[in-house]
Amino acid sequence: MRIGYAAGAFDLFHVGHLNLLRRAKQHCDVLIAGVVSDEMLREVKGIEPVIPTEERAQIVEHLRIVDGVHIETTPSKLDAWREVGFTHFFKGDDWRGTPKGLLLEQQFAAVGVEIEYLPYTLHTSSTVLRRALAALTAGTDTTANAGSAGARLS
Repeated sequence: MRIGYAAGAFDLFHVGHLNLLRRAKQHCDVLIAGVVSDEMLREVKGIEPVIPTEERAQIVEHLRIVDGVHIETTPSKLDAWREVGFTHFFKGDDWRGTPKGLLLEQQFAAVGVEIEYLPYTLHTSSTVLRRALAALTAGTDTTANAGSAGARLS
């Protein structure tokens, strides 16, 4: 049985996340989605999540293609492997050949886990969405705008 594991923040869930999970499911019998905890996002990536861990986990676990969810509380994917017992690890192909990707390949080869790189969705990412949200809200005081709109209508 092929037990797959695809990890991510899954913050601001978008089509790139869906594509990764959908493609991963095509290559395994059981798919476990690893949801990186808020603490790990802050520690490892320096990112403040928009959606809290538990809510992100609920969103992902309710996808038909996901058979289970594991919340990652350490930065080590080997820790996730010890806790979940997956046989295949899925990652976007933007990791292929990078220092992080090569390290993962080496660590997982030692324990018999196969890494499969899947096509990365180039046109969207949580980083792009964060920038768009920041641009939309930059300098905008919605309370002041609502108040002035109401004053004009009176």
